Amino acid sequence: MAKIVVKQVKSTIGRPESQVKIVKALGLGRIGKTKEIEDNAANRGMAEKVSHLVEIVK
Repeated sequence: MAKIVVKQVKSTIGRPESQVKIVKALGLGRIGKTKEIEDNAANRGMAEKVSHLVEIVK
């Protein structure tokens, strides 16, 4: 299955708890951290919800 790489580019400080939990579920937690995850609808949806905090590198 295809993979995508997500990178956290902004902090979760001051963000709603739901957004903080989504970032943690993606395997991120600090600015600059990257994670390679499966490219499926669930992960794409989570990345879209916090698109202002993360970027999809690949």
